[in-house]
Amino acid sequence: MSASTPPDDGTQALTQLGRASAQPASPEEATLERVPAPYRDRRYLVRFTAPEFTSLCPVTGQPDFAHLVIDYVPDQWIVESKSLKLFLTSFRNHGAFHEACSVQIATTLVDLLSPVWLRIGAYWYPRGGMPIDVFWQTGAPPQDVWIPAQDVPGYRGRG
Repeated sequence: MSASTPPDDGTQALTQLGRASAQPASPEEATLERVPAPYRDRRYLVRFTAPEFTSLCPVTGQPDFAHLVIDYVPDQWIVESKSLKLFLTSFRNHGAFHEACSVQIATTLVDLLSPVWLRIGAYWYPRGGMPIDVFWQTGAPPQDVWIPAQDVPGYRGRG
């Protein structure tokens, strides 16, 4: 490598960042991408918050809305954020129950990244007068990382 050639930081293989990208029609058509974690020798937490997540009820076709909080401790990889945004918005026309959407998002990220730890808090807004919140994590959180509370504001109807 010459002095004028920058080191490969993993971004050369990305297909969406910095380019026009069509919105995937479904989660199965979405392409999640990853790049090498910048500090593989350190433990730190990465948080993504999607306060306007949308999917469809698989029975009625009516929209469902959630506030998602995804926390993970990287190992070798981090998720590329534009690809994550496109993946999450691909659920907009996807019919599935709250539990299925929430766990599918988390397990897809786990399969891609093999993180040290990952959790999702999916705070679904009420339909029919009852909120459904879904929480999933890969195991016990690491002891050497500060993991803040998710602190999603409560609303009338949430206990």
